[in-house]
Amino acid sequence: MTAAQLIIDADSHVTEPRDVWTSRVPAKYRDDVPHVVRTEGVDTWFLQGERLGTMGVSAPAGWPQHPPEYPPTLEDCLPAASEAEPRLRYMDEAGIWAQVLYPNVGGFGSERFLALADRELKLACVTAYNNFLLEWCDADPKRLLPVLATPFWDITETVAEIERGIDLGARGVLFTGEPQRYGLPYLGDHHWDPLWSVAQEAGLPVHFHIGSAGELPEIMTPERIAAHGSAGTQAFVATDLFLKNGVQCADLITCGMLPRYPDLKFVSVESGMGWLPFMLEAADYSWRNALPGRKAPPGMLPSELFAQHVFVTYWFEQIAPTHLLDVMPIDNILFETDFPHTTCLYENIDETIAHGLGHVSDEVRHKILWGNSARLYGIEGPGA
Repeated sequence: MTAAQLIIDADSHVTEPRDVWTSRVPAKYRDDVPHVVRTEGVDTWFLQGERLGTMGVSAPAGWPQHPPEYPPTLEDCLPAASEAEPRLRYMDEAGIWAQVLYPNVGGFGSERFLALADRELKLACVTAYNNFLLEWCDADPKRLLPVLATPFWDITETVAEIERGIDLGARGVLFTGEPQRYGLPYLGDHHWDPLWSVAQEAGLPVHFHIGSAGELPEIMTPERIAAHGSAGTQAFVATDLFLKNGVQCADLITCGMLPRYPDLKFVSVESGMGWLPFMLEAADYSWRNALPGRKAPPGMLPSELFAQHVFVTYWFEQIAPTHLLDVMPIDNILFETDFPHTTCLYENIDETIAHGLGHVSDEVRHKILWGNSARLYGIEGPGA
């Protein structure tokens, strides 16, 4: 496969090994950090007695059964899910040059650590995960791109952790699209200015991964599964999370913060893109008609701010890439596989791309599969 045929995967996950936290926090905390308990042949993550989920939930790629049946142990998962060298070999086989990497156990925005009462312990959990991921990506820093978790509940610690990660190879910052859900200020509040400033100065995009607003326990309940079934629940939850990121993006481009940081970039991760044309049209329409009988506030339209600042990732969609690209900001669309999660593209990447992008020009295809991500993350391609 030539360099021109390679793709950049803008959203992939590392299934955390058992000792990510127990081997990287002070001894006094080892019983209070995420750890694995094997019960009746199933490996399950626990945090201070609370069950977080089984290890296999984050790595069903290649597993012959369907949810809610998952690999029972880490050994039953593909080695590429949790080990760097097998991941690089898998990427070679799949035609993937680089992957942007995200967590599982601590939540997609580190929100699960908020349940811990000890302030130092919360920070230790975040730094332990970051240390693990940065070490993991050392296997090939050009191809494995770590997104830094943040202790977003403390702005001072957040800035300090980002500054620490810059010199260690961080390629982005993980955040929540709805800090107000945790009793924190809204995105547009000046409380967050130190975060935006350090990210902009370092050239690190800020990422809103779906599910980072902590709503999963509210919508994926045993009662819903009992009433609607596993397939119905999964379909509803996925759709809710995708559209929730659309709402977060609308909040971001209308909050008044972006004009203060002209070079700051954001990424809506694993949210898809089909909702984008309506969200931008609705935001612009409402912006223009903000006050009856008055002109809209001065400055760029929300859609213009989106084009300047915000990216989205997509993977399985066929309708949007086939029919909606002419009404989308092409320079802001990234391709992903979501490996090794339940809905990931695995052994069907080429056909999915061919079905969705087979009609577009080589220029547009190159932007979506390579150019936009390479520009955003400063990715160096392979040599001759």
